[in-house]
Amino acid sequence: MAAPPRSRHTHHGGPAARHAHHGGPAPVTSKMAAGSIQPAQRGRPGALRAAPNMAAAGRGGRARGRRHLGPGGSGGWAAMETGEERPGVAATLRALNGALGRPAGLWRKESGARNLRHRDFLAPQAALSAAFPGGQVPADVMASVTSLGGPGVLAVRGCRQTPAGLAVQLRRPEAFRRLLGPPPGPAPAAEPPGRWVVLHCPALRGAPALRPRHLRPLLLAEHLARLLRAQGAGVRLVPALADEGSRELLRQLRVDWPSGSAGSALPDAVSALKRALGRSPCAAGREQGAGTAPLPGAICAVRLKSFVEQQGLVGYDPNLDVLLVTEGKLQALAELQQAVLQCTAGGQGSCCSIVHVVSCEEEFQQQQLDLLWRILDPGAHTALQKHLVCGPVKVTNPSSPIGADQYFQLRRRQMYEASVMKYGELAQDEAWTEVIDTLTAAAIRFEMLSTAHRSQITLDLENSSISTKGTKSGAFVMYNCARLATLFDTYQRAVEQGTYPSLPPPSELDFSCLREEGEWLLLFNYLLPFPEVLQQAAQLPPPSKGIRITANTETVCKFLIQLSMDFSSYYNRVHILGEPFPHLFDQMFARLQLLGAVRDMFHSALATLHLAPLSQI
Repeated sequence: MAAPPRSRHTHHGGPAARHAHHGGPAPVTSKMAAGSIQPAQRGRPGALRAAPNMAAAGRGGRARGRRHLGPGGSGGWAAMETGEERPGVAATLRALNGALGRPAGLWRKESGARNLRHRDFLAPQAALSAAFPGGQVPADVMASVTSLGGPGVLAVRGCRQTPAGLAVQLRRPEAFRRLLGPPPGPAPAAEPPGRWVVLHCPALRGAPALRPRHLRPLLLAEHLARLLRAQGAGVRLVPALADEGSRELLRQLRVDWPSGSAGSALPDAVSALKRALGRSPCAAGREQGAGTAPLPGAICAVRLKSFVEQQGLVGYDPNLDVLLVTEGKLQALAELQQAVLQCTAGGQGSCCSIVHVVSCEEEFQQQQLDLLWRILDPGAHTALQKHLVCGPVKVTNPSSPIGADQYFQLRRRQMYEASVMKYGELAQDEAWTEVIDTLTAAAIRFEMLSTAHRSQITLDLENSSISTKGTKSGAFVMYNCARLATLFDTYQRAVEQGTYPSLPPPSELDFSCLREEGEWLLLFNYLLPFPEVLQQAAQLPPPSKGIRITANTETVCKFLIQLSMDFSSYYNRVHILGEPFPHLFDQMFARLQLLGAVRDMFHSALATLHLAPLSQI
């Protein structure tokens, strides 16, 4: 038998040398699917490599993976998401509440490492005191909690009443088996979208040059589109990108946005809107008001304020008054109309939702366009318009107003210099250029998207603001994803050399070997709730009143950052690949299967950000 990969304690080189002993998740087949790792570049231990093909969560909806590796499998997360038996947090909480005879949410899921040493769910004592006399849970109720089961429900090992409340601990080996074992069945065939959403990003329309404040709604809209598609929705992105300069910048930023002309039907649609404008009682002449000269190029004026009052609309800026309609405004409406028609054509749906993703600086102008569309096209779709408003982007220390392209180049230079400090002088080849570009795109995305969209973002342009290892950065997430790729490569090469056997089928693995605190943390806090995290991030709940909506668009970035921190802590502490002794294989195989699922989860989450995982450190 060949010698095993050397332990990190025998290495004194760079990061790859220190972590090469860790191996990787499931066996790597010779036919690598999209998004999979690539063979290591021999002689370049300090290099990172980007996988050439990214998981297609953008256009197709879900990330593609290799053969089943825990929740990944041949359909990304689809099989386990849609499988009836996959356990979930929401289903388990519903069952726990039902066992106590209370529909209200008494229980909470634990997430901190300290509490998870003793319990997984807790019904706090204060809630029990309100629900039961003296706060004491009857024995028969505790027995019903212990006997919980059913589709989507995690099995309970035991429950006990403590000073903190009613504590439940799960059957952890069974939870590992259900989440990491073979899928319950094939994923159902893809169905036509059940609903359609038009995401409109006015930042791409008419700006002479994109600035960092324009990037925020743009990146948010693309991320939201991928999240919605992953949940089965159809999405149209508007407007089509025509400017060549902006197209090149978006390519560098890894933004997948439709380009080209708006279509040959646009002039006819504009003409139809002009005819509707001529018939509208809200339209006046070209005057803005008494004593004001008409705007050159204006077709006519439209009284917005009176329309808002007549229709009883709420949520609009009270300063909206008279709008001078131009050809450009009608073209913008015509393109939106075309997107709606494409969504509803062929019986795909009677109407669709329209979400204007705008910066706070553009909100007033977009409200004007919203009302003009309602006036000229009083259909169900125009009544469904909502506004998702991004907070301001403040740039510190700018010597002059900075463009989005300058911002990208600045971050790219900083990322290159930070990488040189971490890995040493980098070869000036195409592979390293791709890696630095990917890290830069990741850094900018996390900078823009890891904050709630309503809040202000402050961009510090100083060199010290970019790092390859800061735990809040996109580069840190990409680095940990690359560490998982190194696990794949190291393990596969050891299998090929005869050091280790191939990973057995999931049904043959002994998950009772997973007893490390960090292993349960990765499963319970990340693998278990991941489908629900994606679902929550894609929700666009209607407002109680008005036109503004709020979305949890920061959820995926925050999830990836926290996952990277907990994975890094586990990875640095635990040996995955050790001595090739048969009595150690059961634990090694179970850990590989767990980390295979973690790797697939990284890839699926990064795909919603249109980021290709780095494949090599």
